[in-house]
Amino acid sequence: MADKGSQQSGDMKVFYWLMGAVVLIAVAGVAWSVTRNVATNAATEPLEMEFADAQELVRAAVGVERGDPNAPITIMEFGDYQCPACGAFATRVKPQVDLAFVQSGIAKFVFQDFPLRQHPHAFLAARAARCALDQGSDYYWPYHDQLFQHQTSWSSSATPPISNFEGYAEAIGLDVEEFSACLNSDKFADVVTANMHLGLAMNVSGTPTIFVSKGGGIATRVNEWGDVREFERIINQMLEADSGGQD
Repeated sequence: MADKGSQQSGDMKVFYWLMGAVVLIAVAGVAWSVTRNVATNAATEPLEMEFADAQELVRAAVGVERGDPNAPITIMEFGDYQCPACGAFATRVKPQVDLAFVQSGIAKFVFQDFPLRQHPHAFLAARAARCALDQGSDYYWPYHDQLFQHQTSWSSSATPPISNFEGYAEAIGLDVEEFSACLNSDKFADVVTANMHLGLAMNVSGTPTIFVSKGGGIATRVNEWGDVREFERIINQMLEADSGGQD
């Protein structure tokens, strides 16, 4: 059975803390209230949550990790499955980033949910991906990719696209009955909501927002995320700084 813990380890939590981006506004909480679709009982909006301190927020805001957990570089994306720009990054640029840095062991990639309020199905999509993860870490990234590859098919739906999401679950071999039970509930609404709080604390206002960090140090925001060469430039600078610029 695949490990369900394909998530952030303790060093990732230290990474967030040392970034200096988790501030008091995040701890106070945001007045969101959970909304369920009447027909499905699926949670489609964030919960009302508060956090005692920044460390509690970091513990709750679990991202999903890919690659060598001991890789020297961390690439972290705050993304929205209904965001066209996130779709462009996921289908055009991220495969290049994976090939150049993740598969080579230079970097690990972490996805944090940040469904924007103007995208009515984004929160449900984030929960759907977590429901896929609930059946094993090997299912998360294929489902993640399905959501972005078929974004135009489900994002324009007038109602929550439950059947679309169930179809993607079937396509990658999930137990659809188990997936549907998860989706038609509030399961993982707390984790997705915590991710949103963490993003707000880190001054994320749009998606995709991507950070690169070495170890637990201060992160660099990738402004030109549409070009893999920008990732290469930032990562090389970090690695060179660590080696003192020597070959």
